[in-house]
Amino acid sequence: MGKLNNQVAIVTGAGGGFGEGIAALYVQEGAKVVVADIREDAAKAVAARLGPNASAFVCDVANGASVQALVDHTVKTFGSPHIVVNNAGVTHVNKPMLDVTEAEFDRVYSINVKSIFNMAHAVVPLMRKAGGGVILNVGSVAGIRPRPGLTWYNGSKAAVNILSKSMAVELGPDKIRVNAICPVMGETGMFTQFMGLPDTPENRAKFLGSIPLGRFSQPSDVAAAALFLASPEAEFFTGVELPVDGGRTV
Repeated sequence: MGKLNNQVAIVTGAGGGFGEGIAALYVQEGAKVVVADIREDAAKAVAARLGPNASAFVCDVANGASVQALVDHTVKTFGSPHIVVNNAGVTHVNKPMLDVTEAEFDRVYSINVKSIFNMAHAVVPLMRKAGGGVILNVGSVAGIRPRPGLTWYNGSKAAVNILSKSMAVELGPDKIRVNAICPVMGETGMFTQFMGLPDTPENRAKFLGSIPLGRFSQPSDVAAAALFLASPEAEFFTGVELPVDGGRTV
């Protein structure tokens, strides 16, 4: 316990799913966490459950001004952020690539990719001034071993994965570590969109068959990876593309 004592963290998309799991573990390990989500009720509910070391903030990660406001709130509430987890993400429904509309494509890339651009502009100057920091980007195994039906989503997560490596190289001299966490499909709010099929035992079995350990990812799995990569034990880890996938990418 206490691996993140005296650390200030921002976790986006923390109103549920992986983000909520990460925020909860960070608070448990001593961090002060800003729970950011576009859904006000969800952010407030999570922050209330986590107690005084958590603060809710409504943020649209695709909007640069909104992200800057999030960072300003963090500084005012807890201090300059040491850790940022870019977890907020969205997908289009699993379907043929030409059936995805331009609006769906733009939404996926704005939330999954432009959000990292926005956050970098807001936090990197602060981390440079502080002498270092940790940025974790939640990518996906979809950006490593893509499958049909999620082509444009796959591309957005491949962008997240390679951006993390490129940022790690460029920001290394500033002692800012950047890593990508790449989960396999989990039972989050986007589960049925990833399948593109009704959520039945038979349809689940089709997807489980590609995961050697035989289950979907859980928020606790992703949180454990996010804790390690943000902790002092990972001080020499940067540019890592870490699958949290039960062997899915093997």
